[in-house]
Amino acid sequence: MISPHITLVGAGPGDPDLITRKGLKAIQSADVILYDALSSDELLDEAPAHAQKIFVGKRAGCHYKKQEEINRLIVACAFEYGHVVRLKGGDSFVFGRGQEEAAFARTHGIDVTVVPGISSCISLPALQGVAPTSRGYADSFWVLTAHTRDHGLSADLLLAPRSDATVIILMGLGRLDQICALWDAEGKGDLPAMVIQNGSRPNEKCWLGTVNDISERVFAEKDKGPGIIVLGQTVSQHPDFKLKISDLAFKI
Repeated sequence: MISPHITLVGAGPGDPDLITRKGLKAIQSADVILYDALSSDELLDEAPAHAQKIFVGKRAGCHYKKQEEINRLIVACAFEYGHVVRLKGGDSFVFGRGQEEAAFARTHGIDVTVVPGISSCISLPALQGVAPTSRGYADSFWVLTAHTRDHGLSADLLLAPRSDATVIILMGLGRLDQICALWDAEGKGDLPAMVIQNGSRPNEKCWLGTVNDISERVFAEKDKGPGIIVLGQTVSQHPDFKLKISDLAFKI
């Protein structure tokens, strides 16, 4: 008999080795895996031979489903096949819509297990040697999204430049110039800044600079991969920060 069950698995920031053991065990017992664009394809190789693998993320040139469609598909697959693993990049509950999917499944009487993932917001700066909090540099950090449901800038982005906290912005590379302008308007044009694209993956890129100069470099060199923006004094602790800044000043 089929016993419907759903496991929300955070796949981590990109490197397949950064998934948790519990997340890997869930994949290895899955009947269906619904996966996003930001989860590593290598993790799909860990699934049983019989498991169906269904892409439901957004990728350039590839059709993707609306969230409501994904919610219904998760439930339908659970009733038809049994154990559904919903595999998401990072952590399912950090701008991952995991709460919505879990709530929808539970309204249909399906048990849901949550397996937290390593979020890019703290792991990718750490892999670059930058701590979101560091004594003498930052006592706290903010994690923001650049996009609201109606595709506007988050209202919290208007408040964040007034804080001395480290600010980490997800899904914001396309609006990097607008974001930097907000900090510059608060007189923080010289604040250290870092942008990481395709973090923890073989094609990772990292740019270091200041609020005033980093945007132009990123737009000239970035590709279509995901990225995060880190703004704050703690960025100056990056091992290459002084070198990068001096190189940039020389070019200018």
